[in-house]
Amino acid sequence: MSVVYAKTEAEKGLDIAEKIDQYDQGWGDTTARVNMLLKNQEGQTSSRSIKIKMLEINHDGDQSLTIFESPNDVKGTAFLSYSHVVTADEQWLYLPAMKRVKRISSANKSGPFMGSQFAFEDLSSFEVEKYNYKYLRDEILDNKNTFVIENYPRYAYSGYTKQIAWIDKERYIPLKINYYDRKNELLKTLVYNDYQQYLGKYWRANEQIMKNHQNQKVTILTWSDYQFKQGLKKRDFKRNVLNRTR
Repeated sequence: MSVVYAKTEAEKGLDIAEKIDQYDQGWGDTTARVNMLLKNQEGQTSSRSIKIKMLEINHDGDQSLTIFESPNDVKGTAFLSYSHVVTADEQWLYLPAMKRVKRISSANKSGPFMGSQFAFEDLSSFEVEKYNYKYLRDEILDNKNTFVIENYPRYAYSGYTKQIAWIDKERYIPLKINYYDRKNELLKTLVYNDYQQYLGKYWRANEQIMKNHQNQKVTILTWSDYQFKQGLKKRDFKRNVLNRTR
């Protein structure tokens, strides 16, 4: 007679994370346009126009190239990110005013990206092995059935002690993530809105709202013009493309 053991909360959390990853494999490469809206405590806003290229890397983290097209004070700024599964991510920022490429050190990835409420580490692709997991509960969020799971970063220099994520049970996509700082206090909340499906399989949110609860600042990313399987290659994500972005 075989014995069936109930899965632990950690095993259930890992199962959910693995399905999130499995449901979003095979897209190859993507380009998109993004409007970044920055809002301060007084409600004043400024916006930036961005073009993003992404390349899926098998058996490792994805690669991305972010190019700022406007306004003039950030035009030509480019950010290159190599996500990795186990080792520390590699990230570089090209600043046209200084005409040089700056490597983002492992210890500084919790810092803000270009004055936004997104940290450098938030811009890495999701990789299952980057976290330990714990299933917390089932919950209804905005009329959707979700799993609520806790993610604990394995990255030694992470700015977070944990993240709590609400995952759509049907599509295995995140709907909301709470980020807790090194004091284990709620720092930020990221909400994903207006998901659309591409190629009959891949879900992408047209809007991401990141609110910082400690400084009351908000960053809104509005995504558009998604294009998939454009034939991008690793050579399109080499470091030497940074100072040639226009």
